[in-house]
Amino acid sequence: MSSTPKVSNRTLITVCVMMGNLMQALDTSVANVSLPYMQGSLSTSADEITWVLTSYVIAVAIMTAPVGWLAQRFGRKNLHVTCMTGFVLASMLCGMADSLEQMVCFRFLQGMCGAALVPLSQATMLDIYPFEKRAQAMAIFGMGVMVGPITGPTLGGYLTEMFNWRYVFYVNLPFGILAVIGLIVFLPKAAPRAEMKFDWIGFTVLAIGVAALQLMLDRGESQDWFSSREILVEAVLACLGLYLFVVHMFTAERPFLPPGLFKDRNFVCGVTMVFFTATLLLASSSLMAPYLETLAGYPVETAGMSMAPRGFGTIIGMQLASRLSDRVGHRKLMAIGLLILGAGFNSMSYWTPDVSQTRMMLTLACQGFAIGFVFNPMTVMAFTTLPASLRPYSTSLQSLCRSMGQAVGVSITSVMLVRNTQVSHADLGATITPFNRTLQANDAVTHLLAPATTHGAALLDTMINREAQIIAYSNDFRMMTFVVIPSLLLLFVMRPHARPPVVAAGD
Repeated sequence: MSSTPKVSNRTLITVCVMMGNLMQALDTSVANVSLPYMQGSLSTSADEITWVLTSYVIAVAIMTAPVGWLAQRFGRKNLHVTCMTGFVLASMLCGMADSLEQMVCFRFLQGMCGAALVPLSQATMLDIYPFEKRAQAMAIFGMGVMVGPITGPTLGGYLTEMFNWRYVFYVNLPFGILAVIGLIVFLPKAAPRAEMKFDWIGFTVLAIGVAALQLMLDRGESQDWFSSREILVEAVLACLGLYLFVVHMFTAERPFLPPGLFKDRNFVCGVTMVFFTATLLLASSSLMAPYLETLAGYPVETAGMSMAPRGFGTIIGMQLASRLSDRVGHRKLMAIGLLILGAGFNSMSYWTPDVSQTRMMLTLACQGFAIGFVFNPMTVMAFTTLPASLRPYSTSLQSLCRSMGQAVGVSITSVMLVRNTQVSHADLGATITPFNRTLQANDAVTHLLAPATTHGAALLDTMINREAQIIAYSNDFRMMTFVVIPSLLLLFVMRPHARPPVVAAGD
């Protein structure tokens, strides 16, 4: 029989933890499309309103790493209920905020409470499901983590359009209340370990490093990166904080992230793959929305519906991978998924705004399917060989790597998009000269585009900028194709895991 103890009400526990998981994943991106409406209501500038997103992401990044220690010290059930309750209350306060200061403060509080929901739900699912059902459990868990950021902007746009931006936060109330009640009633209780002491030095240097890195990534584009003193200071603090944390972790007597995590080859490869795949997940979604709305001319509702097949593809891929993992092997499934993912990005690099909606939706559906094929076996392999006592720490570290990967991916693709647009604009503009024979023809079109006239110069600049953006988007999608390669190489390092030995009932 399985070594996992039998747990009653497993289905109800799964529903409760997944509600919190999905709420946290949604709130990472659901507020993005509502920022212009918040800006008007809170009377802020376009630069100031971005702190609504930045404060939440920084809080999540800071508080994710110590989740494992907090779960051991105060008991997983106590921590889960407390964080879920705090998340719901903070969501209501965000909806009632009347100033930017209040909104940023409440979003930071929401992020602090929400940071624990994903790693705690993953650790709980790994504990309550036996080995033979663990792939299925991770498929259910992955639907919340992966589908949440994909569907968040669509849901946020719908709630803002139909009701008010405040309902982006109020929507958490009914689901949060049900989840809290379910966790109190059904989740098994673990005894707190009062003797554990918190590693304040490790937490402080990690918090400084992670917060500075997140600030640098979020504000780098608006501050012109390393030409800004602020970005330089943040880069130095990020490097120093992360370096000191690594040194402290391997030299301190009781760090809050045990070094034993990094002795497991599969886990190290797994969290590294999580980082790389996370850079693709959110970055590609953040590129698709402006591509469809600005260049292809899609209305907001149509753009959201056109991107929906990616979420459905992810769900199908995860469910299929959970059923094929024992027959095909986890590494083979991940290789198939990564190859399909790379082929999808390569296909997108040849898109133009005239691409048919059918072709685009099919490509996004295949891309989502590939993500599901990668994420499910990757999660199972990363945690199979780890001792159960390290699961709370390992899930929090994986969540931290995922959030950092998402931030790095969005930042790099945004930088490359702007820079490539500028370079392509300059290259295309260099051909617009009085000696260009196309502009020397004496007809109505060339007269309208005459660069010597103010109207002609403005129209030419608009056309050139549009073509430059198309080229820049293509380059970004092509770059994402190559990001798949490190994950493919890691498959050769990961060890195939064996099923745990079956213990006879009489032994």
